Amino acid sequence: MPKRKAAIAVGGVAALGAAALLLPNAMASQDNSQDQGAAAAGTARTLKTTDASTLAAQLKQSLGGQFAGAYYDSARKQLVVNAVGDGAAVARAKSAGAVVRQVENSTADLQSAAKTLRTKAAIPGTAWAVDPRTNKVIVSADSTVTGAKWDRLESTVDGLGSGTATLKKTGGTFKTFVSGGDAIFSQVQGGNVRCSLGFNVTAADGSPAFLTAGHCGVAAKQWSDSETGQPIATVDQATFPGEGDFSLVKYDDPATQAPSEVNAGNGQTVAITQAAEATVGSTVFRMGSTTGLHDGQVTGLDATVNFQSETDPNGVDTVTGLIQTDVCAEPGDSGGSLFTQEGAAIGLTSGGSGDCTSGGETFFQPVTAALAATGATLGDAGAGAGAGAGAGAGDDQAGAGDEAGAGDQAGAGADDQAGAGAGAGAGADDQAGAGAGAAEEKGTKHHHRNGQRGGTSSLTGSN
Repeated sequence: MPKRKAAIAVGGVAALGAAALLLPNAMASQDNSQDQGAAAAGTARTLKTTDASTLAAQLKQSLGGQFAGAYYDSARKQLVVNAVGDGAAVARAKSAGAVVRQVENSTADLQSAAKTLRTKAAIPGTAWAVDPRTNKVIVSADSTVTGAKWDRLESTVDGLGSGTATLKKTGGTFKTFVSGGDAIFSQVQGGNVRCSLGFNVTAADGSPAFLTAGHCGVAAKQWSDSETGQPIATVDQATFPGEGDFSLVKYDDPATQAPSEVNAGNGQTVAITQAAEATVGSTVFRMGSTTGLHDGQVTGLDATVNFQSETDPNGVDTVTGLIQTDVCAEPGDSGGSLFTQEGAAIGLTSGGSGDCTSGGETFFQPVTAALAATGATLGDAGAGAGAGAGAGAGDDQAGAGDEAGAGDQAGAGADDQAGAGAGAGAGADDQAGAGAGAAEEKGTKHHHRNGQRGGTSSLTGSN
């Protein structure tokens, strides 16, 4: 049998109404040679986002308990590092080229606040994430959090103190975004499931595979690249809910050639050469089959999201360790790719609120954590996998794979994805496939529409 070249290019769509324009230099690395002297002199260096992520990971190790987060100042193209106290380690951070800011809350303080929220306020429709720009935990509540639930949440946040946590309302409802990028499909009892391929990878045993959202992997075992086609891949590991939202899906044909790239539409692709940690303040791009290419900024890290349970009307599906952004997403965008202009894989679309008309916030599974948990590597034989993550980048994610298979908590109804064909056109938005679609009306909507609506972002002129 001849080698099958995967028809699914990572995280792309068949067509875009307003395709992004990729200029030849869009992926060019920034020349930092002039910054070496600045670093030696202890002044802040000018950095591209991927280099800022690498430096942040290195300084996290160097500063130890003094490290209290970092963020990217996109206007100045500098890395700002929060530090508790002063001393030689802080001086080394300055010498490395970071802007060092003295703050009150340590990482341990913020993690303790998040633990209290998890214990006392794990209410469906709530989320929280660490925002290093304010040195606080930012707590969000969607439109379903009212009455006694709101009072309970507000009381918990107030108890943490105004210097530690801030509470805000967000529009819409938090829901998982099933699909995004190039569509993948599965036939399940009661209807079709549609999700999206995130990034092609090489599994630990050397076989070709891809990453997608965990709630897709717990909804269906076998996946096809067309709505009515035969399965081409089988779920190997799946985590949802719990410590992440990711699945490793192996191609059934070991000869499958799976390119390490993102389809940005209009015949353009972005080569994915490494995985990198997200940095607050950095510009990122999301590719989705519903809305095309959109960009925004990372707004928080180590986010916890409490989705309404798909299987228990009074339950909650809590997912931890996510990336929070202001990038928009809509039904049809789950599992798709979050990446940088330089070609670094950052995340897999999980869920959020709002849409691409009024805006919203979207949460992503970190790719570095998914790779560490599954043992997979990016691209052909994993070339470049994790290169941007820096020393110890996956340390905090160790053990995330222990949740593999935790999706049996979510049940078969975890995804209500109606199966719209990739580029299927009319009617793709309302495919609620019988019983699968019923769960969508419960408020925790899994998104599953096709990708014929174009995005408005461009990969030019960004960080």
